[in-house]
Amino acid sequence: MPLPSIDPPLINSSNPWATTLEDLEQLFDCPHTGAVTTRTSLLYGFKHDPTIHQYTFFSPHDHSNKPTDANDGHVPAVYNASLNTLGYSPILLHKYLDMVVKMSNLPSLSGDVDKPFIISVTGTAGAVRKCYQQIQRAQGLIINPLCMEINLSCPNIPDKPPPAYSGSSLAEYLTVLAEEMKTAGESRVAVGIKTPPYTYHDQFQTLIDALLASCNPTCPVDFITAVNTLGSSLVLADIDGSPAISSATGAGIGGMAGSPLHPLALGNVRTIRSMLDQHEQLKCIDIIGTGGVSDKAGFDRMRSVGAKVVGVGTALGREGVDVFEKILGAA
Repeated sequence: MPLPSIDPPLINSSNPWATTLEDLEQLFDCPHTGAVTTRTSLLYGFKHDPTIHQYTFFSPHDHSNKPTDANDGHVPAVYNASLNTLGYSPILLHKYLDMVVKMSNLPSLSGDVDKPFIISVTGTAGAVRKCYQQIQRAQGLIINPLCMEINLSCPNIPDKPPPAYSGSSLAEYLTVLAEEMKTAGESRVAVGIKTPPYTYHDQFQTLIDALLASCNPTCPVDFITAVNTLGSSLVLADIDGSPAISSATGAGIGGMAGSPLHPLALGNVRTIRSMLDQHEQLKCIDIIGTGGVSDKAGFDRMRSVGAKVVGVGTALGREGVDVFEKILGAA
């Protein structure tokens, strides 16, 4: 099944600025977002440690970090890249579903009474099955369409490489999804997977092969969100080699996003779209393109390479929800 109607085709990606009820309400009330994505949650939450789970904005030109007096939503444009060592949301999935139900029962300032929510989740394949079941039950309580996005691409979890790099790991998740689809029937919520930035052909082919193998007779994946942050990235605080932010290992190595990621994100969206279109069973899969979009030109580029919907992360953190109006050229 396709994504529900997302109009305008512009949303927030799953990111730190979509964590709290206040964050989500601002996104829901914004008339320039076509849907709202939650930060990635787990069934039982993630233990956030502010001493090691951090983020910063930086300039890709000289690697300087944002001024200490620059608050999120008011970061100068020169700091248009971000680095984070964050994990997942400390808020449990069922708490996010409670927030969604609450918002759906209140009039949106945007006037959109049925704006979709994309619930980002992760965990083992078994845990994701339970996530799906919770989201499916929540759908019965509200008119707003719900979707489930499975984050298989976070680079900041020690000893757990992103499952989207592994054909066998992908197969495990897709098998679970296929089983749940049969149970849910036509009333099921749309399901997508979030992929990491791929850098060579075999990685793309692994994804396509796993999707094809899951078709019985149809593919259980309705959309792909491409891409997540680029791992193994480092920003230094000064020339002595000390990292700009902390991390679990102390090295400050994390996931990069924003302007430097944009060309790689465009390449991933175009390649995935092209490879999906080569197979009749996969043509119906939509793509949410994310990575470095901060203005109308970036939005147009992402749409031109095959993104049905465009997601925004770093620019949201820098500029706040007003960025969506700017991107659509409505300002």
